[in-house]
Amino acid sequence: MKLKTALRTSVGICATATLLAACGGGSGGDNAGGGGDSEYVDGGTFTMSMAGDPGKLDPQSSASTQLFTVNQLAYDNLVSVDAKTGEIQSQLATDWKVDGKTVTLTLGKGITCADGSDFTATAVADNIAYVGDPKNKSPYLGTFLPVGATAKADDAAGTVTITLAQPAPFVLNGLASLPMVCESGMKDRASLADSTAGTGPYELTEATPGDQYTYQVRDGYTWGPDGATTAEKGMPDTVVVKVIQNEGTAANLLLSGDINAVTIQGPDAKRLEGAGMFSTSTPAMVGEQWYNHDDGHETGDADVRMALTQALDLGQLASVATAGAGGPATTFAAIEPVSCPGDSISGSLPAQDVDAAKAVLDGKKLTFLYSSAAGSAVGAAAELAVQQWEAAGASVTAKGVDETALQQAIFGTGDWDIAWVPLNVNSPDQLVPFLSGPGLADGGTNFSGIDNADYAAGVEKASAMNGTEGCPTWLDAESQLVAAADVIPFANNAVKTFGNGAEFEYPGQFVPTSLRMLAQ
Repeated sequence: MKLKTALRTSVGICATATLLAACGGGSGGDNAGGGGDSEYVDGGTFTMSMAGDPGKLDPQSSASTQLFTVNQLAYDNLVSVDAKTGEIQSQLATDWKVDGKTVTLTLGKGITCADGSDFTATAVADNIAYVGDPKNKSPYLGTFLPVGATAKADDAAGTVTITLAQPAPFVLNGLASLPMVCESGMKDRASLADSTAGTGPYELTEATPGDQYTYQVRDGYTWGPDGATTAEKGMPDTVVVKVIQNEGTAANLLLSGDINAVTIQGPDAKRLEGAGMFSTSTPAMVGEQWYNHDDGHETGDADVRMALTQALDLGQLASVATAGAGGPATTFAAIEPVSCPGDSISGSLPAQDVDAAKAVLDGKKLTFLYSSAAGSAVGAAAELAVQQWEAAGASVTAKGVDETALQQAIFGTGDWDIAWVPLNVNSPDQLVPFLSGPGLADGGTNFSGIDNADYAAGVEKASAMNGTEGCPTWLDAESQLVAAADVIPFANNAVKTFGNGAEFEYPGQFVPTSLRMLAQ
């Protein structure tokens, strides 16, 4: 049986590097625990772990991996992207056309929301208007929807015409990660905080924040990625997403059969591999060092940011953070299929120079945040980084916090100087609002306050080019950030998601229509 599934690009502001958006890898498993129709069983409950709580469930309110994880169960996107080829495929829209600054999409027929109402072209236009309004502060503006985009609907024809303010070379890739909300949710936005209003293959039936979220399958769903349905043999009736912050605990629960899937970044992966568990592999950024550029922080000084970078042995950090299984980062957009492959990082990294760092860092007091849910290997790398900074004269207070607290700090309180926050996407344009433009105080998503004129100029030039023709320019723009030590990606790894009693596809995020329960 061919599983009709596809990649959902995503951006993941998270320390476990499971992505966003959007978010790589092949469509099959590394170790096939099942493999035939006769071994699939209908119904049952699929239980997966999640490293942190998603908080408010409004699907357009946050760029966290946790929200992406639960979003995809209840919400659909306008198009999808094939995991292997990068080719645009159908989802809510069955036809699409990009002509300069005009994008035309034709919706499939018979699409319904979980409440039974029809999903219309007007609903799409309303979603575009909501995300496109800066007053709503959606992190998807500029990430998955170009700034200045407007939309007009023709319900009779089932078409939506999106007009762009300027060319957007990867606009369809962005729309493949923009969740669509049904009219009931658009009219009562507050209801989306703890319920769902989507067209997706599952509907939320119970939410216990900090513990678990339960979803029930929707019968008659036929408009998934590339025509995927919920009528395939082996689809679970119920999906339970459990919040389990400790990787070791989650690995134990998988081995005992108490959960069906877990993403492991640290050394626990080796014992799951040794147990012969089914697994999929997702290349991802797992080490990315951000500095708080805002006034009032030592890291607001470019010389301090450079010194903190020069104090580190980044190759050693990458080895420790990946438990020896990964390597250095090469591009900011690391999720396959990568739109612009190459290396924008290695040749631009400031060389380690501890003596130069000492001349600047002597006596500087800094706060360093990283995710306690990222695994023991990342925790060990964080300890090593602190040792190297302190050897260069800085006084660094390291705090391993849960992902909710990390989100609150970088998008809320601003109580941080250095943070490890891997941001995973597959297209460089999706990074622009996080690396330039308005900061949080001005309603933007540039949470670290980066202001790099060379990067901004490169983005402007690359955005005017068609698709991959602009890739060398995109990569050069990224190099300017690294050379200036504005942000330092330093580690990539193949992050594995393991399964027990089930199979699935995981190109950066679970593909709900790929879930298959196995006969025990």
